[in-house]
Amino acid sequence: MPESRPEPDWSGHSDEVRRIWNTNAEWWDDRIGDGNDFQEMLIEPTTERLLEIIPGETTVLDVACGAGRFGRRMAQLGAHVVGCDLSERFIARARGRTPEETANIEYHVADATREDEMLAFGPGRFDGAVATMALMDMPAIAPLFRVLRVLLKPGGWFVFSVMHPCFQPSKVHKFAEAMEADGEYRVETGVKVSHYLTPKASKGIGILGQPEAQFYFHRPLQALLRPGFAEGFVVDALEEPGFPTPPDDRCYLKWDHMPEIPPVLVLRMRAPSGQ
Repeated sequence: MPESRPEPDWSGHSDEVRRIWNTNAEWWDDRIGDGNDFQEMLIEPTTERLLEIIPGETTVLDVACGAGRFGRRMAQLGAHVVGCDLSERFIARARGRTPEETANIEYHVADATREDEMLAFGPGRFDGAVATMALMDMPAIAPLFRVLRVLLKPGGWFVFSVMHPCFQPSKVHKFAEAMEADGEYRVETGVKVSHYLTPKASKGIGILGQPEAQFYFHRPLQALLRPGFAEGFVVDALEEPGFPTPPDDRCYLKWDHMPEIPPVLVLRMRAPSGQ
């Protein structure tokens, strides 16, 4: 049986990743800091279903928190939230967007790929951790799983969302085909994938018009989950949210015209219980 493709060493991109996100931070937050369809219909509701927050008792690490949108939501649900991001400008935005009276959320500049920076948060401090649409932006994810093994309490949870690696890898083509069948004219839409198994680093555009293209680090499912398995984490929940019934417009190559193709993957992994 052939072995899975090893993940390349992308650590040399770390400084450039930080620079790019500092360049894009304010522009990005201005465009989607108040939400968009992906956040409001797919990512956030699904993530929230997988959380295990007990108001007043749960402490959550919000990894790569950006401008803190979902962290503030968790704080509203009653969690004490510690948000961190490698971008100083995102953290400045997060602090500026958080009302002064919000006492149960704090922000720090820390790179989730650097174990020394993350371990400074303290062992066994967190009941859970969240990373919202961030792992595909990180040149390395094994360091994060190693530190989460230490930072989380025994049996603690890690909920993360990513672009679905099966349907949004580094090379994907959307298609719309018109056809007539059974006396009806209809359009079928979907994606054509020609690159999946081999991990790949590439640059792309998250939002049209952003100041600079960002890095995407494509990992097939086996590469995405392997670092967690190596630390004893197990997957105990998985959802693949897709948009509901397509709209009436004719912009067929948008994701909301593909209700059978999930653009996002959301998982919950659980740390070893220590028993």
